[in-house]
Amino acid sequence: MLALKLGLSLVSTPKLGGWSPDDEASLEAWYQNKVGITLNGSDVSQWDDSSPNNLDMVQGTASEQPSYASDTGYLAFVSTDKNNLQTVGQVSLAGDFTVGIRIYPSIAAAGTFLADNTTANEFFKFTTASNLRIKIDGSTANIPLDSGTFGGDYLVITRASDVFTLWQNGQAQSGTPTLAGTTDIDAIGIRSVDTDGFDGTIGEIQIYSSSSTELTANINDRLSTL
Repeated sequence: MLALKLGLSLVSTPKLGGWSPDDEASLEAWYQNKVGITLNGSDVSQWDDSSPNNLDMVQGTASEQPSYASDTGYLAFVSTDKNNLQTVGQVSLAGDFTVGIRIYPSIAAAGTFLADNTTANEFFKFTTASNLRIKIDGSTANIPLDSGTFGGDYLVITRASDVFTLWQNGQAQSGTPTLAGTTDIDAIGIRSVDTDGFDGTIGEIQIYSSSSTELTANINDRLSTL
């Protein structure tokens, strides 16, 4: 039998018809469920960006590669193993933006799921089972859930005129903090420098340099099916 450590690449064909993230001119990066996965055995060495910007997320250190579930297309991150993926490029969002993610945090304070690992104080993370923290240019915004805790969620985070809104499973939360600055992103599952990692699984990430009601609805509809 051939050894599994051969860098296998998994590519699927997207469904025909309906809305797709790459219909949006403001799409900055799209780490698509079950698409563009390069395997090192059962671990992920690369997750391709399905946007035109080619911001592929890579991890060359085998011990830090997240594991992969082929049936769901989810990547599993363990903070004690410093599982993470990073891009040599960067997403920088100075104005309105939208982030959509299908995510299953596994512990009460599951850590950083999206961040910049080369610039300090730039991240999206869970601080408790019911609080999301965003840090931009060293300033902090917290968005607590109205009720319950994070679990098997699809989340949409928007910034419109510096006002943040969090949707959990299609429901807008009442906390709407204001936070200006340029959001920098170049890593999944870790923040600067190689700290505060994520525990849980991630199925898809979408990042846009715009925000609108229609875009939020389309992202929620797609993520709800994953």
